[in-house]
Amino acid sequence: MEFACSHVVCNWSSDGTGVSPTEHEYDNAHTIKQQEGPAPPPLPPRRLRKPRPTSLPLPPLPSFNSPLTPLSLPPPVPPRVDKLKSKSRLKANVNIVSLSIGKLVDMSQATGMESFQSPVICGKCSAALSCLSSIQKSTWVCEFCERENSVADGVNRVCIGQRTGIRSDDIYLPNQSEDDYQNLEDTLVVFCVDISGSMSVTTEVISNSRSTTHISRLEGIQDALQKTLSTMLQQSPRRRVALVTFNDEVVVYGDGTGTPLTLRDYALVDYDHIWKQGSSYSIPHCIAETYQQLIQRVKELRDHGATCLGPAALASVAMASRYPGSKVILCTDGRANIGLGEMEETPSLPSSPLTPYFYRQLALQAVESGVIISVMTFEGTDCRLADIGRLADTTGGRVNIVNIGNVATEIQSASMDNVLATNVMATLLASDGVYFPYEDENNHKLVREIGNVTKGLEITFQFSVKPEFTEVFLQKEMLPFQLQLRFKTRDQQRVTRIITEQRPVTTCSHVSAGGLNMDVIGVHCAQLCASLTMEGRVQEAQSQLKAQQNLLKQISEHRPIQNDESIYGNWMETMTTICDDITPESQMLSDEAAKVVYQMKKASSVSNNKSGTTGTQKKTTRKKNALVEAM
Repeated sequence: MEFACSHVVCNWSSDGTGVSPTEHEYDNAHTIKQQEGPAPPPLPPRRLRKPRPTSLPLPPLPSFNSPLTPLSLPPPVPPRVDKLKSKSRLKANVNIVSLSIGKLVDMSQATGMESFQSPVICGKCSAALSCLSSIQKSTWVCEFCERENSVADGVNRVCIGQRTGIRSDDIYLPNQSEDDYQNLEDTLVVFCVDISGSMSVTTEVISNSRSTTHISRLEGIQDALQKTLSTMLQQSPRRRVALVTFNDEVVVYGDGTGTPLTLRDYALVDYDHIWKQGSSYSIPHCIAETYQQLIQRVKELRDHGATCLGPAALASVAMASRYPGSKVILCTDGRANIGLGEMEETPSLPSSPLTPYFYRQLALQAVESGVIISVMTFEGTDCRLADIGRLADTTGGRVNIVNIGNVATEIQSASMDNVLATNVMATLLASDGVYFPYEDENNHKLVREIGNVTKGLEITFQFSVKPEFTEVFLQKEMLPFQLQLRFKTRDQQRVTRIITEQRPVTTCSHVSAGGLNMDVIGVHCAQLCASLTMEGRVQEAQSQLKAQQNLLKQISEHRPIQNDESIYGNWMETMTTICDDITPESQMLSDEAAKVVYQMKKASSVSNNKSGTTGTQKKTTRKKNALVEAM
C-alpha cells in the first residue's frame, strides 16, 4: 500500500475549509500526554531574593557614545517553504491509497512470510489478526471495529508475518492436492476477427521498395495474424489458438483442424445457445500442431456482409472460459448492427438507457471465467468504442485504435502471455469512522472484485473521516489499514495475502508539500475522473479535475514540479478537454476520446511504467470536438 500523504488528514472536507474540532485543535506532532497516577506534590514556597548590599559598587552605566549592542544575534528564522499556505486550504482530498495489485499477486516477488494455516478473522468486520494486533488474556480487540474476539492460546504462532516498523505482510497458502494445479501454458488465445464488407476499405502505404500500394483492412489483419501466429509458435508452442470470424454470421474455426461451426439467423439473438455452442467446441491441439491449418484459414478469409460483433464475442469468450487465464482479441472496424449487442443509431454514454446491457453482462461473465478481452478498432471508424470498450475495461484487457502500420504490433502485444493471477478479490479495511467516497459502500470496509490481473495494474481509492470521528482520531497516534488479497495464481494455487499498516494522523493545517506523493495523487485523479466520465457524471469529474489542478498549483508554489510529475498535469488537461466537450445536448464520446478515457482508467505511476512499459506520454492540446491525442 502506498499513500498520497504521510499522515491521515482527519478534518478535510469537500469545501476545502477543514472541519475544526469543537474545543481545540489536536496535533500529534505537539501533543504531550499527561502522566496517569497520583497528583504531584505541591511546589515549595518561593524564596525571596536577598537585597543587594549597599557596600557593593553599582555596575557601570553604558556609554552614550556607542550604541548598545548585544554580544551575539540569534540566527534568522528560515522561511517555511515546505508548508502549504494556511490561507490556501486544501481543495483536494489527499487521503488516497494506491494498491500495486500487479506486484502484490506476483508470487515471484512476494516478500511476505508464507503459512499453510488460515488467518484469524474478526467476527464482525472480517479484519485479520496481524503482528500489529494486541492480544491480552486470549482476547483480541479488533483495531478496526473494537470487537472482542477470543483467540486460542497458541495464536501467536499464527502471526508469523514479516514486521518492519508499522507494517505486516502475511501470505497464506492452503493445502492443495496435485490435481488442483494446471499447466501454465494450457491457456487459449482466440482471435475474433471482423470480415464484414467495410473491411475492404484500403489505405495507401509505401512499401520497402518505395513504391505506393493500397492495402485493405482485412489484408492488414491477415498479415498481422500470420506474424503473430509465427511468433507464438516460436515463443509459446504449447499454447492453444483459435480463430472466430464474423460478418452477417459467426464462423467458429477453432484450431483449424475440425469442422467449422456456423451461427446465423435466430441463433444470433439467443445468448444461452451461443454460450453452449462456444463452450462445447473442442480445441484439442496446441499451436505447434495446428500452425499450418490456422495459417491457411487466415489466408482464405474474404470480406462481405454486415457486423454481428456481439454474438462473435460471446462465442469467443465461451470457448476461452474452459481455460482460466485465456484471452480474446477482438478486431473490428464498424458498429455492431446484427444480433446481440446491436447498437442504437444515436450514440450515448454507457450510463444512458440506450446502452446495451449485453456488453456489461458478457464482461462480467468473462471476469468470472478468468478471460481477458482486448478490443481493437481501426482509425477513422465509428465503432461505439465507449460501449464495446467496456469488455476490455472490465476484464483487464486493452482498448486501442490501430492502423495498417501498427496493427501487427498491437495484436502481438495483446496476445502476450502476461496474466499473473485470476479471480482476484481485494478487501480494504480502515478504522470504523473512515469511509470511501465514490464507492458503493458507505463504511470502513471496501470490497472490489478485480478478476484478472496483468503486470503493472494499479488501483487507487479515496478515503475520508466522518466528521463525528474527527476528535476521536486526532487523539490517537495511529490509524490501521489492511489489504486482503485473495486470488489464484497461474498454476491455480489459491493464495491469501494480507498487508496491515498503521498511519499517523494530522489536520489540514499541518499538511506539507513535502509529504505529498504526486505519483499516487496523479494516478488517482486520472482513474477517478475517467470512471466518472464513463458513468456520465461529467460535472463531478470536472470538479475533481479543478481541485487536483489547484492542488498541483499549490505544490508548485513551494517546490519545483519534477519532470515526471508534469505528466500528471498533462493527464488532467487531457481529461479537462474531454469533459468540456461533453454537453447535455450531445452526451457522447468519439472513439478517439473513449480510447483515451479507458487508458486513463488503467493509468499507472510513471515509476511503474519505467520498469514495465516503454510507452511514452505525449502532451495533448485542446481542439474542437475533443480530438484528444492518445497517451
